Amino acid sequence: MTEAIRFEKDSDNIVTLTIDLPGQSANIMNKTFNDAFKEIALRVEQEIDSISGIIIASAKKTFFAGGNLNDLIKVQPEHATEFFTEIQALKAPMRKLETLGKPVVAAINGAALGGGLEICLATHHRIAIDDNKTKLGLPEVTLGLLPGGGGVVRMVRMLGLEAAFKYLLEGKQVNPQAALKAGIIDELASDKQDMMDKARAWILANPKAVQPFDAKGYKMPGGTPQSPKVAQMLAIIPSILRKKTKGCYPAPEKIIAAAAEGALTDFDTACRIESRYFTELTTGQVSKNMIGTLWFQLNEIKAGGSRPDNIPKYTTKKVGVLGAGMMGAGIAYNSAVAGIEVVLKDISQEAADKGKAYTAAILQKKVGRKRMTQEKMDGILALITPTANAEDLNGCDLIIEAVFENRELKAKVTQEAEQFMDKEGVFASNTSTLPITGLAKASKNAEKFIGLHFFSPVDKMPLVEIIVGEKTNDETLARAFDYVLQTNKTPIVVNDSRGFFTSRTFGTYINEGLTMLAEGVHPQVIESAAAQAGMPVGPLAVQDEVSMNLSRKVITQTRQDIEDEGGSLPVDSAEELTNRMVDEFKRPGKSDGAGFYEYPAKGKKSLWPELVKQFTKDEVQLPFDDVKERLLFRMSLETLRCYEEKVLMSVRDANIGSIFGLGFAPWSGGAIQYVNQYGVRNFYNRAKQLSEQYGERFTPPKLLEAQAEKDQPFE
Repeated sequence: MTEAIRFEKDSDNIVTLTIDLPGQSANIMNKTFNDAFKEIALRVEQEIDSISGIIIASAKKTFFAGGNLNDLIKVQPEHATEFFTEIQALKAPMRKLETLGKPVVAAINGAALGGGLEICLATHHRIAIDDNKTKLGLPEVTLGLLPGGGGVVRMVRMLGLEAAFKYLLEGKQVNPQAALKAGIIDELASDKQDMMDKARAWILANPKAVQPFDAKGYKMPGGTPQSPKVAQMLAIIPSILRKKTKGCYPAPEKIIAAAAEGALTDFDTACRIESRYFTELTTGQVSKNMIGTLWFQLNEIKAGGSRPDNIPKYTTKKVGVLGAGMMGAGIAYNSAVAGIEVVLKDISQEAADKGKAYTAAILQKKVGRKRMTQEKMDGILALITPTANAEDLNGCDLIIEAVFENRELKAKVTQEAEQFMDKEGVFASNTSTLPITGLAKASKNAEKFIGLHFFSPVDKMPLVEIIVGEKTNDETLARAFDYVLQTNKTPIVVNDSRGFFTSRTFGTYINEGLTMLAEGVHPQVIESAAAQAGMPVGPLAVQDEVSMNLSRKVITQTRQDIEDEGGSLPVDSAEELTNRMVDEFKRPGKSDGAGFYEYPAKGKKSLWPELVKQFTKDEVQLPFDDVKERLLFRMSLETLRCYEEKVLMSVRDANIGSIFGLGFAPWSGGAIQYVNQYGVRNFYNRAKQLSEQYGERFTPPKLLEAQAEKDQPFE
């Protein structure tokens, strides 16, 4: 008998099956588990007459972590038949246990996600320890998959189609209280002993338990797809979904199909339908892109993949934030929520108080929605000290400057604040474009100077770009990395360069959109192509958000810097178009109420009608795929140049940074994975073609050319 699942029977003939995969920190659906589960189900079946009930429990800190993504990412189209058979075989013991005529209870001691929750759903009664940190859900859709272990079938039969879609299509994860309210679990327990006692009591009180959908007279909650209300929902939900996914994500579409088709059939047929769609998604490229980047590469980063080795982990105790505007206030909020003491400094007490009020406003909303207690909110606010006095920065082990993008101003506040910083402390600049090595010249110790580029709004954006200057030492980088993780953000590490990685690459996206508009491409075509490529916001809308005035200031500063270095920056068509929008049409962007879009006081924004008249040329009719690929290729090529120039030091930082920082189409797995999944040689040839048609900015870098010769992916 395998050690992966322990079989223990008590005096009441209740069997506890304790899942405890050897050599694993968490239980997962690997071959060891699958083999053990089949074996244990067979034993239960053979001994069923001497068993009064079954409890499924876990010996790990969590209940069950889900499927084995190491295996799933390797499944290729040619493995489809074999994989389908394996999935069906995995479901068989679950179905066997729930149909043997004896009560089965899931004792959920910690997180039960994906396959873990699917095991729980295959029991008659689910009890979870009441701990807010515990999450339950089916997040497969976020990795381009669907729940393939019976999750779609059982969730629909338990909750009904409409209620189930909330968890299946959104990958929503909930705590035990919310899971109880939703009907995903049946009971809460105070601790492990209480949970096991309640599980035994339920078994003894329900000796002939069956699943509700196996009971005679069962009716699906909310109605079947044939009922008028559900039929109406199913008629409109694909169009709503299409509006969100733009056809880039097959998983939500397959989930709807598996759920609706399965709801019209018997249980076993529904499971086969689910397995077929699961196989289709698993063998597809999109799931491989998303699993590779949003699971493996993201976890590598969180495990310290870009952090210097052999430096002890550091916990930041007191952060000074210079500038209480939108960015500074957001950084203060993010730090205080993580339990770090914060000194928020501005030029006046009034400005500093306003910055602290930003945190109060966010937290008050959480209190109002009962997602936070008033006591917790008061505790977080007590950590923030707003001030106009630099002496209050005394003892800070990290100071983050978040003032305007002006080199002289940044130098002034750096020198004012550093004298009060802890002698071992680190000074960071939250700059989005200015080279860190240049800013570090104002510091008394450039080795302790680093860039921490947060994204706006800080409370929502998950990424922080850490920029290493020429003299930044490894200890400073390690401390910055630890701080970012301490505040629950995702760090990527880049070397110093103008615009670093994110701003430099994102600029190419906006610039290409403006270039096409200047060429005469219809603005709606540009914005629609961006959406259908998988970008969250079109380049014209983004430029409005950024403000053309700000973009012009950045261009002016960049041009001056380049001229100071003996070079020159010519005016291109995108800059000329921006100048016309600001100077001629007085439409600098959203903050002024007028840009490429109209911003009515009430109602949705819409493209400025005059754009077509002023810029569109009827004779310019680009293939739609060219418009989409010009946007994506520009960013991917710039990312490869950053990698070639060693601004980027790893493929994982490039992919995660592009998705979390630039909004680069997540379906693709990121800017470099987009190249890989396109086929490196195919991408190279297409880039050459685009270069010949649209300009040398699409010329493949030498790094791409070398990789294309080998036709091997970037790793």
